[in-house]
Amino acid sequence: MSAGGAFGGNRGVRPVPPEKGVFPLDHMHLCDQEKKEYINCLKSSGHKSEKCRHLSKMYLQCRMEKNLMAKQDMSELGFGRETDAEALQDGSKNGRLDD
Repeated sequence: MSAGGAFGGNRGVRPVPPEKGVFPLDHMHLCDQEKKEYINCLKSSGHKSEKCRHLSKMYLQCRMEKNLMAKQDMSELGFGRETDAEALQDGSKNGRLDD
């Protein structure tokens, strides 16, 4: 038999949490308003998340400000400058591409 076993694990070794993907739940409801706005936007847009990106960004910023997740640059979370598709869409609404 091995020392760890199926249920014993490595006794004495401290577990290390993953760097991303897991963060504290908002038990105190500090960012509930931002979360509700994002969920409502998803429902009203037919669950097209690209239409609610600004609310997603606000929710993540709230979590960072309240120490519910590690602070990092928004560009690392996919909120850099506009994508080419968004820029083209905005330009086509104005009848031109870029100035």
